[in-house]
Amino acid sequence: MKSPEASATKKQKNTVHWVVAIAAIALIFDGYDLVVYGTVVSTLLNDPTHLGAIGPATAGVLGSWALFGVMVGALVTGAIGDYLGRRKIMIAGIIWFSVGMGLTALAPNVIAFGALRFATGIGVGALVATAGAVVAEFAPKGKRNYYNAIVYSGVPVGGVLASLLAIVLLDLVGWRGLFLIGATPLLFLLPMALTKLPESPQWLMARGRTEEAERVSIRTGVPIAETASTHGAHALVFEPIDTKIGFRALASKKYALPTLLLGLMSFAGLMLTYGLNTWLPQIMTQFGYGKSYSLAFLLVLNAGAVFGGLIASVGADRVGAKRVVSTTFFLAAVAMVMLTLQLPFGILLALVAVAGVGTIGTQVLIYGFVSNYYNSAARGAGVAWCAGFGRLGGIFGPLIGGLLIAAGVQNHVAFYVFAAVAIVGAMVTAFVPLRNSETQLPAGSAARVKIAK
Repeated sequence: MKSPEASATKKQKNTVHWVVAIAAIALIFDGYDLVVYGTVVSTLLNDPTHLGAIGPATAGVLGSWALFGVMVGALVTGAIGDYLGRRKIMIAGIIWFSVGMGLTALAPNVIAFGALRFATGIGVGALVATAGAVVAEFAPKGKRNYYNAIVYSGVPVGGVLASLLAIVLLDLVGWRGLFLIGATPLLFLLPMALTKLPESPQWLMARGRTEEAERVSIRTGVPIAETASTHGAHALVFEPIDTKIGFRALASKKYALPTLLLGLMSFAGLMLTYGLNTWLPQIMTQFGYGKSYSLAFLLVLNAGAVFGGLIASVGADRVGAKRVVSTTFFLAAVAMVMLTLQLPFGILLALVAVAGVGTIGTQVLIYGFVSNYYNSAARGAGVAWCAGFGRLGGIFGPLIGGLLIAAGVQNHVAFYVFAAVAIVGAMVTAFVPLRNSETQLPAGSAARVKIAK
């Protein structure tokens, strides 16, 4: 007969696997939405019969409209997510995003396309802002950065998927068909979330719904408390009662400075992520590489982010996310400077992969860093703030790339600009206070003490 502890551990593993799978698939389609526009932007630039005449500057603006939507969606989620719960926001985000992608595929002109990109971005923002909070509250301690990396690696995996499908299907189904693929989560991911995604016991406890939290904890095997000190056969488990929830908690003395710095880190990471994903194919085309080669660079950029990000996340769990993020930012800067040199094609591919680790992969690590920095009452708002404020950087990335190309500056200037952003990101990371709120109780705060047997 299995012991209660073994049964609970098995339940927890099963729950965590379902939660991670649902969150990761959701973010795969976030990454698909991000990159699919970059794969079709050349088509829209060269053929006005699709949406009308579009220049590079207009294309950059269109690329940014989705990011405005993501910013709005993330910030709104931050305002209400810690009140409504993780499950409701995830389900609403899946529905909103899928419908938005389907409608975008039917856009008749530039204005409608931009408006629908903005609307779709709202759903993406809800998913991005909630996924990290969900995983942080279900994943076991010691593996949170790793599980966060798996989930947020869904973004570059989606980029790889978009690149591959564009290479294979663009000539067959056109850009509208590629966008329609982005609506498919409504058919399979929504049913998965409705049946397999539970509410977070930690969130329920933070909202004072103790009995419901205990029921969900027993059903899923996910423990409510995280901090314990063992005395004999029992563990004293302290559960802080937070008087400030959501954005109010972020404005407290405890979190104000870290929140600003974490937001700036995300700003730099997303500026690099969106800037390169939108303009890398076009920049490499101007370096003399054909369309297929340019899409291959995009594929390698995202593939490097997936594998490099997962490896870096293991290091983050061992030595701390702060050190690893600083290092990957610096690697991105070095790689992008070297991309301006006349190097063999194989070396260029390797440098693009390193740039992927240092840009998209770094943003994956930042989400893990942020998710684990805040306690449950502030976690949703913290991730939402970084996703939302960071999207300002994502907005500037495509805009700056479009303006540089429209101005006719030399191609290597764009890489120098992005390298400078990576250096700034590394410097900001160095100033984040080394403090994990999950392991500290506020001095003098009230706390529940629960005996765990």
